[in-house]
Amino acid sequence: MKGKFITFEGSEGSGKSTQAALICEYLKKKKIPVLLLREPGGVKISEAIRGLLLDVKNTDMTKESETLLYMASRAQLVEEILKPALKKGTVVICDRFLDSTIAYQGFGNGVDINAIKKIGAFATQGIAPGLTLLFDIETEKGLSRTNVVKDRIELRSVNYHRRVRKGYLALAKSESKRIRVIKVDQGKEEIFEIVRKHIDKFLNL
Repeated sequence: MKGKFITFEGSEGSGKSTQAALICEYLKKKKIPVLLLREPGGVKISEAIRGLLLDVKNTDMTKESETLLYMASRAQLVEEILKPALKKGTVVICDRFLDSTIAYQGFGNGVDINAIKKIGAFATQGIAPGLTLLFDIETEKGLSRTNVVKDRIELRSVNYHRRVRKGYLALAKSESKRIRVIKVDQGKEEIFEIVRKHIDKFLNL
């Protein structure tokens, strides 16, 4: 793979999507071929699965079904867009990837993490990010920053979202070479400067 793969992770309301969009614009201005993706979603089939996953009406969805739907969405995105882009030498920024499933479905919902990793390796075809930026925010503060109309995941209990945050931090501790934790305790511009420095270093800019 000639391209570089970077993921942005974080709990609800962490501002990761905003920062992913900002860094994408920054790289475009530098004439670097860049692609911004989001999970779940990014392609037609994956966006349809996203609708199922986030629909508040789907109260009967089991944790196993939820996990596999996230993986199915990911598998489609990898084959259709991610793999071809990396082969071409594009820098791919993805708003969420496999770490999200480990944090939300593993630590949050209690799905076996080893099983998630095994299925994840199949769904991603072994493609993994070279750099992951984890935006860490205090749980209640993050939830207060989400949309007024909550999706199926956002509606879950504070304790669930606390487990997700703990999961992310545990991942960061176990994979400190790949995952960089960015504390969300400053303004958008200040956080962007921290993000930019990590990206510049990773891409040798």
